[in-house]
Amino acid sequence: MSKKLFVEIVSPERELWAGEGDMVIAKTVDGEFGVQPGHTPVLAMLASGSVVRVLGGRETGEVRAAVHGGFMSVTDDDRISILAEVAELAEEVDVERAKRALSEVEAEGVSPEDTEAQDRAARARSRLAAAGGDAA
Repeated sequence: MSKKLFVEIVSPERELWAGEGDMVIAKTVDGEFGVQPGHTPVLAMLASGSVVRVLGGRETGEVRAAVHGGFMSVTDDDRISILAEVAELAEEVDVERAKRALSEVEAEGVSPEDTEAQDRAARARSRLAAAGGDAA
């Protein structure tokens, strides 16, 4: 039997998911990386508006969550904690609402100085990507 990771995805409001998986792929402020059993301990800051994937994490083979900021902790006992400021599992995403939110932000025109609008757009894109929509 191959070794597994124990993964938990939590936000301040609740635990979204906890279980075993083969690999976790997450985007941090330093770039995207994957973690498998035996990985060196790490504490990384999650990128806002990204998707965390737990491969081998369900009977469907994958858990996906849109995350917006927070941290990822990898310990030497193969435990991974995704501690997100805001998070939403793929199956909880209201795709139509996310598409509307993205359209509204894009219609406003997002300038580089408008960090609030950029954040709203990134959140909508990550929600769509987690749900398997057409934004990434």
